[in-house]
Amino acid sequence: MKRLAALALFTVLAASVNAQEYKVGDLTVQNAWARPTPKGAKVGAAYVTIENSGKTADRLMSATAEDAGMVELHETTMAGGVMKMRPLPNGLEIPAGGKVEMKPGSYHFMLMGLKAPIVAGAPAIKGSLTFEHAGKVDVNFAPMAMPASEHAH
Repeated sequence: MKRLAALALFTVLAASVNAQEYKVGDLTVQNAWARPTPKGAKVGAAYVTIENSGKTADRLMSATAEDAGMVELHETTMAGGVMKMRPLPNGLEIPAGGKVEMKPGSYHFMLMGLKAPIVAGAPAIKGSLTFEHAGKVDVNFAPMAMPASEHAH
């Protein structure tokens, strides 16, 4: 019973960490999380959802994560039954009045040169996002297991 109670508390705490919302200009950033990595891995992935309530598009240009030497914005696509991943050197457009959800199998941040493995439930990874028009916003990527809804990707 104690384990069940501890698991329930952990789930609530993880959800509350992931429920943080960040605002910069007309943009709202939410659901910032990082996927756990195997021990010794030097590369990981992180995700966010960005909503633009403004009347003009903006562009996510770059990101940082204090536990990574470098962060790149990437896109994963399927072509001829082969999954391909490529960097987005010109950033990612956030359409006016629209929303972009970064998730496994789609847009994501590649965290390269990790200083330590990403462990579910560990303290959040401090980082920042820089947008072409709205500017810079600090975020915390909550290390957590991939949501069940994403396992199908």
